[in-house]
Amino acid sequence: MRYIKELTDNERIVDFYLCKQRQSFKSQKTGKNYLSLTLSDKTGSINGKVWDITRDIQNFSEGDFIKIDAMVHTFNNELQLNIKKIRRAEEGEYDEADYIPATDKDVNKLYERIKEFIASVKEPYIKKLLTNIFIENKEIADKFKKHTAAKAMHHNYLGGLIEHTVSVAELCEAFAAHYERANRDILIASALLHDIGKLKELSDFPAADYTDDGELLGHIVMGSEFIGKEAEKIEGFPHQLRSLIQHNILSHHGEFEYGSPKLPRTLEAFLLHCADDTDAKVKMMETAIDDNATNSVWAGYNKIFARNIRKTEY
Repeated sequence: MRYIKELTDNERIVDFYLCKQRQSFKSQKTGKNYLSLTLSDKTGSINGKVWDITRDIQNFSEGDFIKIDAMVHTFNNELQLNIKKIRRAEEGEYDEADYIPATDKDVNKLYERIKEFIASVKEPYIKKLLTNIFIENKEIADKFKKHTAAKAMHHNYLGGLIEHTVSVAELCEAFAAHYERANRDILIASALLHDIGKLKELSDFPAADYTDDGELLGHIVMGSEFIGKEAEKIEGFPHQLRSLIQHNILSHHGEFEYGSPKLPRTLEAFLLHCADDTDAKVKMMETAIDDNATNSVWAGYNKIFARNIRKTEY
């Protein structure tokens, strides 16, 4: 198989890819309809255009594995496909493992790190809450190891959620050691739980798309509600402690414009936001550098950061 990350300019490819997105537009220049596709495999994704919708473009839908005949071109400094032929793939023509990107970390070791964090918590109610969710609930434990952390922005691959969660918890551990006013147990619990709602916000691979509740409610609200319900199951769980943890979840995106219904109002909430934001943006920058296939020290203009990113090869 010719992986997307291996493609080069002016190359012809005839291979199978997963159609993640299909959109139809009308060209302002010609007045003809054309298709804009997002195709993916485990190494990444690429935009493809079908400028001429002929009988060689057979019926297919989003979520289908398709066989394409296309030319690779560079457009706006990014590779793009000019697709001439498409048909649905048949069973046995592809291996799903080629189309599911996955973390390069050992998820079992990451899960053991989560258990280490839980064991280190001294506050008994917090420890019980985390134990019930991550250790006693086998369904959540199994899903948490496999789930993606996002649809597209960062850690958007199998095991991305647990990789991101452990990384945020490690940052929060460092923050708690550095800032003596921070409540370590609350901060660590919030780090482990901050994206728990993504188990319901995003569907499983290969679709890895927003669920209905994900679109209507989002992982922040669903995560806070879930934690509230889990806390209610623990007899005597302090109301204020529950509210403090829920507030951290509700505010961890930091700003209203980024989806947080509350702004961080406690030190722990602000530190959690900083850790989450840092880990997400560092991963996006690393991905931008890794995805650049040129020998240039400059990885190219990045739309998310609105700047050209340089590799540090010194």
